[in-house]
Amino acid sequence: MRAFGHRSPKGDQRPLGRAEGTLLVNGRDEEERSASVAQGAQRQALESVQILIYSWAVVTDPGELLRQHGIQVTAQRLAVLRAVSGQPHITADGVAEVVRAEIGAISRQSVYDALGVLVGEGIIRRIQPAGSPARFEDRVGDNHHHLICRICGRLVDVDCAVGSAPCLAAGDDSGYEIDEAEVAYWGRCPDCLAQAQTPSRSDPPTRRSPLRVARTEASTVPSTTREDHSPD
Repeated sequence: MRAFGHRSPKGDQRPLGRAEGTLLVNGRDEEERSASVAQGAQRQALESVQILIYSWAVVTDPGELLRQHGIQVTAQRLAVLRAVSGQPHITADGVAEVVRAEIGAISRQSVYDALGVLVGEGIIRRIQPAGSPARFEDRVGDNHHHLICRICGRLVDVDCAVGSAPCLAAGDDSGYEIDEAEVAYWGRCPDCLAQAQTPSRSDPPTRRSPLRVARTEASTVPSTTREDHSPD
């Protein structure tokens, strides 16, 4: 078996030296990494375009969006979709308040039913932070993550750390077809962090009261023995 090499000017083939082989391997690795980064950037750009198209569809014609997913268009479902689109990470109770302000009376169960239909068809996404009521958002399809403040409960979106959703590639999928990964970063938001670091002006400084020494005075107890000074 011939060793891999290249031809000299005379046409004979000589083996590559160790340094030359290392450079060749490193060059191929660098090309593969560059290609992987480029593919990740392309996927991220495509996801951004899809999000823009989806947001435009919700704003311009939410009814057409429902019809594309085979959902019957009703005033309640349209109002629920607009509420979620207008206030990302809104709770079900918040949706009910917005919908009532828009179309009038609606039962809470009807709101839950509409949210369930929209989540089931992938039009909106349901988020369930630990110890918090469910939230709903219309940003779907890009597998983004969330930052959650453990003090005030504020929730904001954060893109995937690498951009190409590597969290979807589990080390051992056990035969599952993975289509979504939920990652939540818990901490304190800037407002709560600043509030914790700034002393409150309403609370006066704590002053140590002087230590008082109790004085114990012996009470005067009348003598029980009376002296007789009667004359002899």
